Amino acid sequence: MSKQNIVNQYQKADKVLEVIKALQQEKNQFQLSNLVGSSLSFVISETFKKTEKPYLLIFNDKEEAAYFLNDLEQLLGDKNVLFYPGSYRRPYQIEDTDNANVLLRSEVLNRINSRKKPALIVTYPTALFEKVVTKRELEKNTLKITIGEELSLDFVNEVLFEYKFKRVDFVTEPGDFSVRGGIIDVFSFSNDEPYRIEFFGDEIDSIRTFDVASQLSKEKLKKVSIMPNVENKTSLENRQNFLKYIASNTVIFLKNSDLMSQKLDKFFKKAEDAFDDLSKEIMHLKPSELFCDGHLIEHELHNFTTVNFGNTSKTKGQEIAFTTNPQPSFNKQFNLLIDNLNEYHKAGFTNYIFCANDQQAKRFKDIFDDAEQKVHYETIVFPLYQGFIDVDQKLVCYTDHQIFERYHKFRLKNGYAKKLAITLQELNKLEVGDYVTHMDHGIGKFGGLQKIDVQGKKQEAIKLIYGERDILYVSIHSLHKISKFNGKDGKPPKIYKLGSGAWKKIKQKTKARVKHIAFNLIQLYAKRKLQKGYAFGPDTHIQHELEGSFMYEDTPDQYSATQDVKRDMEKDQPMDRLVCGDVGFGKTEVAVRAAFKAVDNGKQVAVLVPTTILAFQHYQTFSERLKNFPIKIDYLNRFRTAKQKTTAINGVNDGAVDIIIGTHQLTNPRIQFKDLGLLIIDEEQKFGVAVKDKLKTLKENVDTLTLTATPIPRTLQFSLMAARDLSVIKTAPPNRHPIESNVIRFSEDTIRDAISYEISRGGQVFFIHNRIDNIKEVAGLLQRLVPSAKIGIGHGQMEGKKLEELMFAFMNGDFDVLVSTTIIESGLDVPNANTIFINNANNFGLSDLHQMRGRVGRSNKKAFCHFITPPYHMMTDDARKRIEALVLFSDLGSGINIAMKDLEIRGAGDLLGGEQSGFINDIGFDTYQKILKEAIEELKENEFAELYPTDNSKPKEYVKEVQIDTDFEILFPDDYINSITERLALYNKLGTLEKEEELKVFETEIIDRFGEIPTQVEDLLDSVRIKWLAKELGLEKVILKQKRLVGYFVADQQSDFYQTEAFTSTLKYVQHNPKSVVMKEKQTKNGLRLMITFIKITTVKVALKTLQKI
Repeated sequence: MSKQNIVNQYQKADKVLEVIKALQQEKNQFQLSNLVGSSLSFVISETFKKTEKPYLLIFNDKEEAAYFLNDLEQLLGDKNVLFYPGSYRRPYQIEDTDNANVLLRSEVLNRINSRKKPALIVTYPTALFEKVVTKRELEKNTLKITIGEELSLDFVNEVLFEYKFKRVDFVTEPGDFSVRGGIIDVFSFSNDEPYRIEFFGDEIDSIRTFDVASQLSKEKLKKVSIMPNVENKTSLENRQNFLKYIASNTVIFLKNSDLMSQKLDKFFKKAEDAFDDLSKEIMHLKPSELFCDGHLIEHELHNFTTVNFGNTSKTKGQEIAFTTNPQPSFNKQFNLLIDNLNEYHKAGFTNYIFCANDQQAKRFKDIFDDAEQKVHYETIVFPLYQGFIDVDQKLVCYTDHQIFERYHKFRLKNGYAKKLAITLQELNKLEVGDYVTHMDHGIGKFGGLQKIDVQGKKQEAIKLIYGERDILYVSIHSLHKISKFNGKDGKPPKIYKLGSGAWKKIKQKTKARVKHIAFNLIQLYAKRKLQKGYAFGPDTHIQHELEGSFMYEDTPDQYSATQDVKRDMEKDQPMDRLVCGDVGFGKTEVAVRAAFKAVDNGKQVAVLVPTTILAFQHYQTFSERLKNFPIKIDYLNRFRTAKQKTTAINGVNDGAVDIIIGTHQLTNPRIQFKDLGLLIIDEEQKFGVAVKDKLKTLKENVDTLTLTATPIPRTLQFSLMAARDLSVIKTAPPNRHPIESNVIRFSEDTIRDAISYEISRGGQVFFIHNRIDNIKEVAGLLQRLVPSAKIGIGHGQMEGKKLEELMFAFMNGDFDVLVSTTIIESGLDVPNANTIFINNANNFGLSDLHQMRGRVGRSNKKAFCHFITPPYHMMTDDARKRIEALVLFSDLGSGINIAMKDLEIRGAGDLLGGEQSGFINDIGFDTYQKILKEAIEELKENEFAELYPTDNSKPKEYVKEVQIDTDFEILFPDDYINSITERLALYNKLGTLEKEEELKVFETEIIDRFGEIPTQVEDLLDSVRIKWLAKELGLEKVILKQKRLVGYFVADQQSDFYQTEAFTSTLKYVQHNPKSVVMKEKQTKNGLRLMITFIKITTVKVALKTLQKI
């Protein structure tokens, strides 16, 4: 571990020892100078280990603070380093409080109070600006709980209410608590994970933290303290500034004291203005009681040992000067880097390169191995903020993200990341009145969970309502047959009466059509498999260099997609691969790498895109990425003059042009490729059939790579694996800033501020307004607000030519604000536009909003998205839920999560040709998937048996699913799990389990969440085991009633099942135990059935044991 070498060197360094000595004196004030980049982190962490005093580091702004926080967390461990953020965006805007930040603040206060060993606190001026509750107040308001303590559950319950905690079903955010039986879950403001406290009578039995998303316990604790929200600004306690709060021996490190005072004064001025605007009726605390100005803080600083480490202000007192230099910039020229490293090596320095992950380290190795000369360096996998050269220590520490010129992302603990999982569950949960599809009976309405009486025993069942008055109760054992109905945008589906043949007909019709489509696809696939294509050679070093120069870090998915594509190219069968990924997930980069590989092997590449704009855009992207390589790129679209087109076409025909990008003009008969090796199709779902047919003539045996953004639902992908190879990119690029999303009212001030801020940093703005009739007025309004801005208007009723020119102008930066309808959601990529407004956002669907939001945040600048909506109480519930979900899911990539439900319906349609979206509406999406899966299975077994070698190692499944009918109480009792949706979710989960281990895990999970398991639940778990056994024994239906167990064997008398060993061993068992078991044939309404009966089955346990004997 070579990081340790660096750390050891700093431990022994004279300058560091000098700093430690200076820190031993009381109230000493001195200066550290010339500490560049992350050398500061090393010096601070080493002195912190030695001095045993708490540290407070004040940086200039949140971003810088966060970067150093990450460095120090890695050097000292998370437990010793805390982040102290500001709690909200504007003074006196209580509703703008950021709960996640409040949590971090309370955690710091709690830590200072709790007398654990000293911590290192990282902060910035805005955070110091707010005063905090006094220590006395805090202690008065903290509930301490230890294991073994006598406390009644009711008492804790009351205290939590007094602290203004709210009682919920499942704890998801700070300030929530829930009580279930003898378990209290509570999310205190002093810890970033909630606590689960289990009582035994009136004694506290155990305390553990748990994870919000899975609701499962993590670690055991001995004692915890529960704190309310101390940042509540409306309450009238005394407050003091943060510096009064920290221990008096704290060492304060300051980046720039003048700047800090200025910032604080500026904020204080704002607070005073805000205070003057407040209504006088309500009693508000004065700004001076809530906030600190610069003077106050400066005054306080004199009571501490302060260390200035900025290079600006000269303090009195000694100066300890280090000699470090910043990492030079190499502009991605690796020969310069190599020379530089070798020079330093000659001078006796040790060279280290800090990499964010192993993949990066490997990339350096590849690049340096290709170099002619030996390079002296060591890679360390350890993300650092900025590289530096320390002359005294003879150290060279470079970071990978500076060498490759990428954006390095900081990570803050976010108490909210957890909420996402919950929100998703809410989007998918069944509510009474929702439409549900039942595989055998069609679409009905969900009527909730009901207890029904079966021969005196309680059973839980799901009530479905069909037609006017038909009611169907579905046993919890066949939950997998129901799914929430997802059709086209919320149109109510047709509901058939129970027992009418209509539903069966629709199902058969769908199956026939689906089978037909699938048949054609598989046939095409089979034909391609037999052809010979061109096998490309392995990667060369220029390929590594190209991949290393990518501005962002590859995501694992992107990496594997690239590897898949390259592997396919190296095979001698023609490639046919589909790459799916959300907006901005780096599909184009995969295409660039593949194209480069083809050109590297002396082949030509054709890139086919759906729109004129995209052609131009890809041309720019490709040229930008390949500008350092000898490759000729050209493009064709209807904006090019005849002369330009001719040059391009001739270039393609005589082999001068390596990569040609174009719209369907590429199918022009004049184009005769000299040696085409790869065809890339972008946004395939937008092409018509005619173009695709023409392409097929192009590409009989050419490798093809298809890119699409519509996320295809997972099951569909798997089933279509038969038709083409698929790579899915699901993870977002890590180095993009998440887009900051705000919900605002239509307020001129906010809009003016945001637009002028964006323009002042040289960016551009989208303003989406979806009404053509008054779009001009909106543009006029914006012009009035920001007179200096150039504004353009775009909508779908303009002529194509004009619209495209407008878009081009916007891309070239000819104007600042584009006011347009939703026409931009289809793939306009303006890296320079980083603010988007969406007017009346409550009228859009989730995926549209997400798609539009994906238009910004495509470069390494911070992007903003403002949803303009009417006040919350005026929106419909759904709209409110959608907007809230979006604001939470600001990370890129969560798009697939939200948009999944929304897009599933659309995504499914395009993949198999346009026609079958009609069915999806008739039968619901999930049912459609199930049918599709069955159809493909059947085709594989029958028509295309020779294509797919059958797997004989696994026994063939004769029984698809087992029905259980019983009069035992098999359910989750109400008093054990109160929430209906939760019971439903757990029943559903039970239905999907397939192995004993999974069942064991499931059992520990419920015990953890709800306490000891009652007998009914034990029986429920055993009934699942019975199902598995019955499946192996070939039983389609199991009846547990009146103390006997009856099993029905496979219905088809001619089935191969009756020749298998499983059946033979059952027969043997029956012959040996004539007393307890009988096998006989019985005439039912569906023909003869062979059945087996066991007697004296008194409990579910006995039933299980009996079946296990066979």
